[in-house]
Amino acid sequence: MEYELDFHNTMLLEEYHNKMPEYVLLRHVVMQLLENSIDDIEIELNQVDSRIKTEKSLVGKLLRKGHKYQSLGDITDILGVRIIAYYNEDVDRIASMAEKYFDIDWENSVDKRKMHQFDSFGYNSLHYICRIPRSLHFDPEHPELNEIAFELQMRTALQHVWSDIQHDLGYKLDIETPVEYHRALSRLAGMLELADNEFSRIRAGIIAHRRRVTALLEQGKLEYVPLDGDTFTAYLRQQPFDKLNRYIASINHAELYAASALNYLPVLRRMGMKTIADVEQLIKDNYDDAYQLALAQLGPNDLDILSETIGIQNLCIVHIIKSGGGTAGLKNFFDTINGNNDSNQELAEMVIDQTKRLSFGR
Repeated sequence: MEYELDFHNTMLLEEYHNKMPEYVLLRHVVMQLLENSIDDIEIELNQVDSRIKTEKSLVGKLLRKGHKYQSLGDITDILGVRIIAYYNEDVDRIASMAEKYFDIDWENSVDKRKMHQFDSFGYNSLHYICRIPRSLHFDPEHPELNEIAFELQMRTALQHVWSDIQHDLGYKLDIETPVEYHRALSRLAGMLELADNEFSRIRAGIIAHRRRVTALLEQGKLEYVPLDGDTFTAYLRQQPFDKLNRYIASINHAELYAASALNYLPVLRRMGMKTIADVEQLIKDNYDDAYQLALAQLGPNDLDILSETIGIQNLCIVHIIKSGGGTAGLKNFFDTINGNNDSNQELAEMVIDQTKRLSFGR
């Protein structure tokens, strides 16, 4: 295809085609290095991708400002890599990772997040111009890979969405836009920036809450720990039902298989439990009776595989019976745990029959 390029820019375009295999190899090496580095810092990302600038895109750049480039190496974004995180603080962590592993051309790198004016509209990202140091990767057959620059863009998911929408709308700073659209986009940009900051604030609050809960659990201050999804999950990590599970399994020398007790949370709440201390009390008050129930259930058979929920299941059954819940209460319990099913009525009646011969069921 013929382009209206002068001799200098035509030579740059020819150099681009000649060096394409080097850019393809560089892309592969950079993506592999980033994959390993990101694994080290354990950040959950929205997306990591890369692209080599197309001929059409490069020609457009040369037509606009080709006079600025003496050689192809002066065009630092022929290879572009983009990392999209969920939170602002993770963008900063990724930037620190990049600074640790790559050689950064600080003169040509820019943090566009800090370039906003009071009335600015756009959402921007952090752009680093990078090279691979020999200490990180060196291929004697391709030493040029350490000399070629690439652009690393780091931004949040909301910044990425905003950028894509701007691109789709064809909205450019250097094009006159009716003031009403400019204002509308400015308001939306402000809302997205606020949302980005709020997501980070909420995340920090949740992390702090979980740390407090963990500390209270470790200190045994269970009466100060409300019973909710987070706290119950943290409590289950301490395996509070493990002793009872093993005691029950010993009846038939059964093997225990892993199963989560998280779906018992609504049952515990319905039983009036508000703190983790209430769950501890449930165990203390009903431990022996839960074992006696297991004897009645398992004694007559040779069942040798049990779920790790057997302990909490029997504790709840004993509590419901002691509290006068009867068959209706047990059916409701089984409906919650197993899903609504006609067989839950029969199961509830069978359990009531089993407990008639036990002290707590009389």
